[in-house]
Amino acid sequence: MIPAGRQFYKMSGSGNDFVMFDARSEPAGELERAEAIQAMAARGTGVGADGVVFLERSDVANLRIRYFNADGSLASLCGNATLCSARLATELGMVDPAGFGIETGTGVLPARIKDGRPEIDLAPVTGVSVDGPIEPVGGERRTGYLMVGVPHVSILVANVDAVDVTGRGRPIRHDPRLPHGANANFVAADGDGRWRIRTYERGVEAETLACGTGAVATAILLTEWGEASGPVELVTRSGRSLRVRLRRDEDGAWHPSLSGHADVVFRGELAEVPGGVGPGRETAAAVAP
Repeated sequence: MIPAGRQFYKMSGSGNDFVMFDARSEPAGELERAEAIQAMAARGTGVGADGVVFLERSDVANLRIRYFNADGSLASLCGNATLCSARLATELGMVDPAGFGIETGTGVLPARIKDGRPEIDLAPVTGVSVDGPIEPVGGERRTGYLMVGVPHVSILVANVDAVDVTGRGRPIRHDPRLPHGANANFVAADGDGRWRIRTYERGVEAETLACGTGAVATAILLTEWGEASGPVELVTRSGRSLRVRLRRDEDGAWHPSLSGHADVVFRGELAEVPGGVGPGRETAAAVAP
């Protein structure tokens, strides 16, 4: 049983959706139990989400976020969840939109609202494997591996619509050569200078409509492969785009910045239901994005 009355925000980050809680004055408590996360994230019987986010006070930044995957596991970083947190913190008056810091499991990330969208600077990325350890199969052109807060395999293909994202992505996610598993990203040129991307996400264990860190990982590999230059714009499965700006320092480390859509869809409160969490009584007024 989950106590009724806890308010939440439902948010979408380019199609990646989240249940968000302002936990600054009221700790997460029972809501962070794996069973509660799974119940809230369940589609059809819960609120429905790819993950659950708690906004908390921080001793080292303007706010701290903790992100849980839909299966209840705690993740060190989710790009779109961080973008949504930046948007929500701005809407709640917690931060100066011109610039603020968000404490994550990967450290404090600088954030801002730029051209109407949230943007975050991720931690430097090193140790990029431009080939393997997953070998290309079928018509796949190249594969690579790197860590952007969480592990990613990105695969360059001719047509993302032809990819069996679950059938190919799930074995990659569980490949024994990847001790922590990995998200599997599939990317193809869109024909107008942009790229189209689809992602199988660990923790969700399914294809999601967008993946922020997957977009960053893929943008770095596309640049390393000589396929892209300058800012990289990736169109997600939702049809909304994520933009990745990259800078490389003299030591070869990549410094990525990620921006994208982050919208409050509705706000509501949890209802107490036997064995889980129901979608509760949604308020009639949405919070303006």
